[in-house]
Amino acid sequence: MAQPTSEQPRVRLSALDTLRGFTILSMIAFHACYDAAYIYGFSLPWFAGTPLQAIWRSSISWTFLFLAGWMVSQSRNNVKRAAKYGALALAIWIATSVAAVDTPISFGIMYCMAASTALAAIAVPAVRRCEHPLLMMAVSLSLFMLTSPLPCSVYPLEGMAWLGFPGLTFSSGDYYPLIPYGFMYAAGVFASCTHTRSNQSESPEWLRKDWFPPLTVLGRHALACYVVHQPVLLIAFEFIVG
Repeated sequence: MAQPTSEQPRVRLSALDTLRGFTILSMIAFHACYDAAYIYGFSLPWFAGTPLQAIWRSSISWTFLFLAGWMVSQSRNNVKRAAKYGALALAIWIATSVAAVDTPISFGIMYCMAASTALAAIAVPAVRRCEHPLLMMAVSLSLFMLTSPLPCSVYPLEGMAWLGFPGLTFSSGDYYPLIPYGFMYAAGVFASCTHTRSNQSESPEWLRKDWFPPLTVLGRHALACYVVHQPVLLIAFEFIVG
């Protein structure tokens, strides 16, 4: 996988920022519906407990993980990026435990991004030597689908929830263990590698194009939006129901 160098300047792939920005808006809308239905008791029969809720949630988290994997080839320092995700995951766990508005978040999507990015930083030399990244992307997606039921069960194990085997006492308001979600992240890594291999000189125009600037700007500040959106939603609902 080609890495940015002084001879090969890093090119901003604005289309990915645009997609990330759209996904941020989708996430905010989803959490607004979730808070309304499950915390504040609004009647949302089209959302609460329906297949739409599961599909909508998956469309958001899968996109975030895939794009985070793609960024392995774009990042100047993946170790630093992993540490940033990890610090945010810890802060979210502390905040949700103290606030006690809903079930505290243990091993949520930020944890998955942190652990996956740390593993990717170690594996970058091997990924660079991968001769068939498209095949590896297909394998990663297949493993993701095959292992996706695993975290839905309960296991007579304690201390393995981080991997994807929740024990009898484990609970979390947002659960994204390494299995299966690390495989979706890996698919993004190999997708980036496929793109790099097929476009050695220049990224295609559709990836560099800023399709919708407001969403692109939002996508470039995705982490900040992720941090502040839920407190803002809760404050807004308190005004509404108060």
